Amino acid sequence: MKEFNVVLAGVGGQGTLLAAEILGTAAVNDGCNVRVGEIHGMAQRGGAVVSTLRMGEEVAAATVLEGQADVLLGFEPLETLRNLKYASQKTLVITSVDPIPPTFLTAKNMKYPSIKKIVEKIRLFTKKVILVEARRMAREAGSSVTQNIVLLGALAASEKLPFKPERLVEALRELVPAKHVEINVRAFGLGYDSVKKSEKRN
Repeated sequence: MKEFNVVLAGVGGQGTLLAAEILGTAAVNDGCNVRVGEIHGMAQRGGAVVSTLRMGEEVAAATVLEGQADVLLGFEPLETLRNLKYASQKTLVITSVDPIPPTFLTAKNMKYPSIKKIVEKIRLFTKKVILVEARRMAREAGSSVTQNIVLLGALAASEKLPFKPERLVEALRELVPAKHVEINVRAFGLGYDSVKKSEKRN
């Protein structure tokens, strides 16, 4: 398979690292050569977290170069915007529309930009943008902490990944504690269905 790069951007406490692990496990289970890495970030709640995942026969390192992401999966709108350096016109950006104002904004009494302005700036890099109401769908699934899985469902529905959506569900069942599996499967389904319904409308 040709090289395929995913960048996941969010803040601590959103499950960004778990999402990367699920993606990596799904790819390995499908027979892909995979490298998963964390570029920077602190796992504590509120700190920026950026993870990378690269697939391909000749991929030897986890580092994604600027402008080389096939998918930018944003768990927080401003973090999506801050990591657009990895995007280009070919990149699909999937982002949550639910803000978590970073500490540097509140410390300086700065106003969080509107989602509309954030999306306008994203579209300067790529027209391929999917907006996801991750928080609402996670609550509908039964737990607000499943927003990361909602976003994985949205990614699966985009059909950009080089393996079938079922692989992600299998990896989810493998990695998530048994008592939380069904809620996470529901969250995945809601994210997946929301994108498919949007495609039909468009």
